[in-house]
Amino acid sequence: MTAPNPDVRDALSRTGAALLRSAEIGRGLSLAEWQNRDNRARYDRPDHHTLSLYLEGGEGVVREDGAVSGGGPDKLCLLPAGHESRWLIGGRLRMLHLYVAPETLAYQAVSALDVDPRAVSLRELTFAEDPTTAMLMRGAVLPLDWQSGADRMALGSACHLLLHALLRRHAGRGARAVTGGLAPAVRRRIAELIEVRLAEGLSLEVLADEAGLSTFHFAKMFKASFGVPPHRYVTERRIAKAKDLLSKALLAEGRTSLAEIALTCGFASQSHFTRRFAQATGLTPAAWRGAA
Repeated sequence: MTAPNPDVRDALSRTGAALLRSAEIGRGLSLAEWQNRDNRARYDRPDHHTLSLYLEGGEGVVREDGAVSGGGPDKLCLLPAGHESRWLIGGRLRMLHLYVAPETLAYQAVSALDVDPRAVSLRELTFAEDPTTAMLMRGAVLPLDWQSGADRMALGSACHLLLHALLRRHAGRGARAVTGGLAPAVRRRIAELIEVRLAEGLSLEVLADEAGLSTFHFAKMFKASFGVPPHRYVTERRIAKAKDLLSKALLAEGRTSLAEIALTCGFASQSHFTRRFAQATGLTPAAWRGAA
């Protein structure tokens, strides 16, 4: 068995494909626009999901491991984490890739759609027709300046819409029984507790006590139920609340300071808030407010 290649980007770079531009949109979410010609590519169990849209060309591409052809502009490929595939690239093509960490997709399943991530699995697609998703990638992602602070908010919003489209249109649900993790009632209670107490210094012990579990077992079962570890989930909910408060502050003519928003959302300081917000969104809170 060959050693896994954890990154589709690395695999493409080794083939000599030209990276036209790329951007990190936030933790576990990134974009790349590629150009390739008369080549071969092989993906060996990457550790992230890849959504690929053909922008130009692709008619001469063959997926060799399945003897599948039929590429072309606006055709989609969805390659889940852990998949294996081999590609013969005939002719010239240009394509747009969205890379998604499994934890990031799992968090979106929980937070945006209230779906248990244990019951969700992405379907593998090759040369699929999906005009809605293709239009979103072409119309809302491609025209933006990926490095411009003025476009970063719109870019992040468009990428999250793509995540929701993946979950709604290309994820199987209920194919297997949901086992392990927190009981549904406990899961709801923990989520509600986190929302109510975001401003406080929430600890693993407090959450574990609410669930009636040891910290070790709670952390393990929380990740099974929410798709991410407790500290990551709490941070993401704080970031979501901060975005909401930043928007409201704009409507109130900016009377709420960044320091006040940091404390309200449970960050230790404004600098801590700025660092975490930038990691999650690619923008500082001040830049986010300025770009809105």
